[in-house]
Amino acid sequence: MKTVWTRFAVENLKNIYIYFLEIAGPAVASKIRNGIVAESKKISKQPLSGQIQESLLSLRQEHRYIIKGHYKVIYRIINEEVVITDVFDTRQHPSKMNDDNRKL
Repeated sequence: MKTVWTRFAVENLKNIYIYFLEIAGPAVASKIRNGIVAESKKISKQPLSGQIQESLLSLRQEHRYIIKGHYKVIYRIINEEVVITDVFDTRQHPSKMNDDNRKL
């Protein structure tokens, strides 16, 4: 399956990188970003391996997720594509996850 990132997910990944770039430097920022990207590539090989994201069931779009460190890579399967809709910091309150940026 092909993996596609939404603009919202790319922006969140970019913000994570910038945050760690500022507080920990380029090596740490790159390691975290690259780890998230590498983990997301695994989804395309086994798209049903992620758990269903219960807090997004109200969207009726069956979002799934995998975990990398403190981050959830949230995605949907649409036709023959894995669409990554968010990279969410699990240290945030889960209610921040439920918004219109995940609707496709």
